[in-house]
Order: sequence, then C-alpha cells, then structure tokens
Amino acid sequence: MGEIVLAAKITHVPSIWLSIQPGKHFGIRRPAELALTEIGRRARERGADTFLVADTHWMNSIGFHLNGKERHQDSYASHELPHFIHDLEYDYRGDPELAELVREEIVAGGQKALVHTYRDLGLEYATLVPMYFMNGDSAIRVLPIGCNIYSTIEENRRIGEALLRAVRRSDRKVAFLASGSLSHAFPPNEIAESLLNDVSSEINREVDMAVLDMWTEGRIAEFLQMLPDYNKRCTGEGAMADTAMLFGLLGWDDYAGQGEQLCPYFGSSGTGQVVVDFPVPAFTS
Repeated sequence: MGEIVLAAKITHVPSIWLSIQPGKHFGIRRPAELALTEIGRRARERGADTFLVADTHWMNSIGFHLNGKERHQDSYASHELPHFIHDLEYDYRGDPELAELVREEIVAGGQKALVHTYRDLGLEYATLVPMYFMNGDSAIRVLPIGCNIYSTIEENRRIGEALLRAVRRSDRKVAFLASGSLSHAFPPNEIAESLLNDVSSEINREVDMAVLDMWTEGRIAEFLQMLPDYNKRCTGEGAMADTAMLFGLLGWDDYAGQGEQLCPYFGSSGTGQVVVDFPVPAFTS
C-alpha cells in the first residue's frame, strides 16, 4: 500500500527564479529558496519517490487533467513573464502508473479526468520552480495535476480524496505539493513593478495572516468554512484548487494537524506567498 509522506502548501512565484540570477534582484527570495529546499530534503528523508503537484499554472477549463508522460524533458520560458523565467532546462521521470490510478479514482468519484502523454505537453512553472530546489538530481518522479479554474471548493475537496485513494492503491511514497499563492490579486500595470515585494491590498495581507494563524494553530475546520469566501474575495489562484485538494487529501475538517511555516510570509508582485508543511495523519481505513 502506498502512502502520503509529505503534504505542503508551497510558493512558486517567478521572482524566486529571478532571485538566483545575477543582477540587482539576486537573493531577494532567499528565505523561500531555503524553504523549498527544506521541503525537498524532508521528502527525501521520508522516502518519497513521487512528487504529486497540484499546479495552479496548469489551468484547465473542463475536467481534471494529469501529465502522465514517462519523462518530462524540455526547455521552458514563461509566456506570462518571459523576462523572469527563460531557458530553464529540465529532465524528470514521470509517473504514468500513478497518473492512471488517480484518473480511475477521480472517475470513480463521479468526476471527469484524463491522463495525457502528448509530446508537446510540457511542465509549467508552478511545478518547475519548486522542482529546481527540491529535485535537483531528478531522483524523484514528477506527476502534475492541473487546476480547473471553474471548479468549486467542494469539487476539489473530492479530488483530494481521490488522490489519497489512488496513492493508497499504489506502491508509491508520495510528497503532495499544493503549488499556489495565498491571496492572488495583481496590481494595475502602472504600479506593478513597485509592488515586486509587496501585497496589492492591505485587506488581503490581513486575511492571509489570519489564514496562517489558523493553519499553524490547527484551526483547520474554521479555515475550511471560510475557504469559498476567501477564494472569491482574495482572488484565489487557480480557484484555490490546490489548497482544497490539499485539505481533501488530509481529511478535510477532520484534520487536526498544525502546519509548520518554513519561511516568512512575503508579497510578490501583489500576491501573498508562503511555504507551510502539514503533518500527514495516520490513515487507518
């Protein structure tokens, strides 16, 4: 029987990639770099053989999709911010077997899912930036699941439950990564550059900080009650699908764990960012 050995909410913002390039922005995201590296270290320490990534930059409009290629190999440039991320070479093993199990469990739960192996289907930066820090030797398989931008919190809760069922049917030790922001409201173009290191709204900052208090204090049921409104009012990235999947996988409002915040909360081009590791409960049924 497979198991979830790690579950984390992580940042992937392009300014992390900018932070490791020579120039005036070098080192601006060092705490996030270290936090992502620590997640990778913990995954290895716990024997993970697959990173299952809920990628909020692989945005789907119909159904749920998995990149089930045997091997992910290409060079990447961001279509959104090509001056931040370009010429990013990558080469990771995929996990087609786990992808098919996930598809089966999503369909068994009454939802639609497809596994794809198209030659030109590459990885998005919500997977690639974290993998650079977590999986530098490419030793751990990579399986991305896209985030449906029209999905509901309830739908994504059920996807998270399906992910858990699929992992338990497998022989894998899986590290699950909810790769997305907290609040995600971009500023107007005229002032965007001035908010490289800030959040676009003080209300969003305060709500993000309250959410982090709930996570680190174990007030998960309270957080989940507000999650649909949080997603709507704070402009959730990818419908906050990654976050709903995360807590669906962990047990939803029965989950009693306390998240461990691994880097300070920070703003990036108006959005709220953090890395939090959630202890995985012992699943007995």
